[in-house]
Amino acid sequence: MESSFLRTLAEPDVFPAVSGLIGLLVGSFLNVVIYRLPRMMEREWHCQCAELRGEEAPQGETISLVKPRSRCPACGHAISALENIPIVSWLVLRGKCSACHGAISIRYPLVEAITGLLTAFAAVHFGFGWSALGAILLIWSLIVLTFIDFDTTYLPDAITLPLLWCGLLFNLENTYTSLSSAVIGAMAGYLSLWSVYWGFKLLTSKEGMGYGDFKLLAALGAWMGWSMLPLIVLLSSVAGASVGIALVALAKRGREIPIPFGPYLATAGVIAIFWGDHLTQYYLRLM
Repeated sequence: MESSFLRTLAEPDVFPAVSGLIGLLVGSFLNVVIYRLPRMMEREWHCQCAELRGEEAPQGETISLVKPRSRCPACGHAISALENIPIVSWLVLRGKCSACHGAISIRYPLVEAITGLLTAFAAVHFGFGWSALGAILLIWSLIVLTFIDFDTTYLPDAITLPLLWCGLLFNLENTYTSLSSAVIGAMAGYLSLWSVYWGFKLLTSKEGMGYGDFKLLAALGAWMGWSMLPLIVLLSSVAGASVGIALVALAKRGREIPIPFGPYLATAGVIAIFWGDHLTQYYLRLM
């Protein structure tokens, strides 16, 4: 019975469809993580600061990734199961809360759609097996990190550090690269941006990036190996510089306002997990 189910799931037409559906459902949960995890971190920091000062912990509702139920941020209306169907509920409600009719950001269905599409594409690209499972877990993590960094400039250790260890774990059997390349990739990823950080700080007395960027590149190195790091750094730097110049020139964004680098590293990581080898070979042929 179990083997029959697995054979059916492994079918080329079935696996991507099931994966895409799961991706949509997980995308709904990722929206919760993106919204709540930074607030959980900030509350923990406030509690730690109060403890160091010898004060009582700040009062307020304690939230986790599972409690309380999802609700409208404007009126507190608890979202029912029918109102929480990925993409469909947002379309049916026309992007508004059913209770107060306040606007619901289009980012919620966007995250669900991106998660579903990338999950299905990973299933098509890698086929049924551990490599697809690992790529899907990596993609989900990078989606969360991208939007949290956009909102807060945080790259939480609660995601980046487990992501690094998972990369090494999957490469114990050379899933994406050899274990030695993964270990060197983790070290080189961290040290490369760490060196850039300190070089920039010594020259300008300013911090050019956060420590979370070091850990994210280390995690990507652990997943894809040291040889993929130049491509990831190049892609993310070009994307980050282009967006930064556009924001300054077109949106009149002040140069002193920091631009998070994590989303560009994450985007480059997704590109590399799918097409990194082909892009690297193409670049080497051009050279």
